[in-house]
Amino acid sequence: MTAAAAPAKKAKAGGSFVGNWGLLVLTVAIFAMFAIILPGTFPTFDNLRAILTNQSIPALLALAATIPIVTGRFDLSIGYGIGLSHVLAMYLLVNTGLHWILVSLIVVVFGVVVGLVNGFLVEFAHIDSFIATLGTGSVLYALTGWITGGARIVPTNAGLPDWFTDLTNSTFIKLPVTFWYVVVLVIVLWLLFEHLPLGRYLYVVGANPRAADLVGIKRSQVVILAFVGSGSITAVAGVLLAAQQQIGDPSAGQNYLLPAFVGALLGSTTIKPGRANAFGTIVAVAVLAIGLSGLQQLGAAFWVTPLFNGLTLLAAVGLAGVSARRRQAGAAVIGAAGRGNPAPDPAKPADPPSGPTTEK
Repeated sequence: MTAAAAPAKKAKAGGSFVGNWGLLVLTVAIFAMFAIILPGTFPTFDNLRAILTNQSIPALLALAATIPIVTGRFDLSIGYGIGLSHVLAMYLLVNTGLHWILVSLIVVVFGVVVGLVNGFLVEFAHIDSFIATLGTGSVLYALTGWITGGARIVPTNAGLPDWFTDLTNSTFIKLPVTFWYVVVLVIVLWLLFEHLPLGRYLYVVGANPRAADLVGIKRSQVVILAFVGSGSITAVAGVLLAAQQQIGDPSAGQNYLLPAFVGALLGSTTIKPGRANAFGTIVAVAVLAIGLSGLQQLGAAFWVTPLFNGLTLLAAVGLAGVSARRRQAGAAVIGAAGRGNPAPDPAKPADPPSGPTTEK
C-alpha cells in the first residue's frame, strides 16, 4: 500500500460510518431532543403506539416506491393508487355484499394490473417513468372520482365486518398489527435485494442498463416486475387504509405521495448510501415520523407538515445525488488501486515508450 493510499483508506472508513449510520444517529438525536422538550407526552408508550399506527401505511407506501427506484425508475402513481384502492375496497364492501377476503383479493389484483400498465408504458412505449406514472396516476384519480361521484363512501349502520377492521385495529405483543406488516415487508425486501438473483438484477438494471443487457438480464421483465411489486404493495396499503379509516375518501391518497418518496429517496442515503434499500427507507420514515410527531405536540401550524415534507424531499434528493457520486468515485479509486497504477494526470505528458522503436 502506498503512502497516499493509507490516508485515503482511513478517510473512507470514517466517511463510510457517517454515510451508513448518520441518519440513524440523527433519528435517535431527534427523539432525545423532543423527549427532553416534551418529557410528559413524547417519550411514552402511548405516543410510540400512536406513531406506529399513523406511520405504518406511509411506511408501506415508501417501501413500494423503493422497488422501482432500485431500477432507476419512479412510480408517481402510488399516491393515486392507494386512494383508488381504498375507495374500491369500500365500494365493494358497502354495495356488493362480497366477502371481505374476496374484496381484498380483487383490489390487490387491480394493483397488479396497474403495475403491469406502468411497466409496459415505460419499457415498451418508451415513456419516461416520471411522465408515464404521473399520467397513470391521473387516470386512477379520475376512476376514484367516477366511483365515488366526488363524495365519501360511508358504510351502513351495520358497519364493516369485524375481521376486516381487525386488519388494522388489533395488536400483537402490545404493538399495532400494522407495524408488524411493515416488519414482514422489510424482511421480504431485504431478502429480495440482498440474497436473491432478482434483487441483484434490479440493482444492475438501475446502476448500468447496458451492462445488464450484456450479461443477459432481461431488463424489460425486471422493470415490469418492479412496477408490479410497487402496484401490489400499494393495493395492500389501500385495503389497510380502508380498514383503518372505515370510510372511502376520494382525496385521501394524495397526502401519501410526498412522504412516500421522501422516505424512499432519503433512505437511499443511509445504511447503503447510493443504493435504495429497505432498511434505509424505514430509518428515513422514522425520521419523518418522529419529527412530525414532535412538531405537532409543540403546537405547530397545519402548514408545517407539508413544509417539513417538502424541505426533507429536497434534502433527500440532494443527499442521494451526493451519495451516488461518492460511491462512483470510491469505486474508481478502488479500481485504480487494484491495478497498482496511479490515476493519470492530464496536465502531465505521457512518458515515451521504453522499448526499441522502428522508424520508417
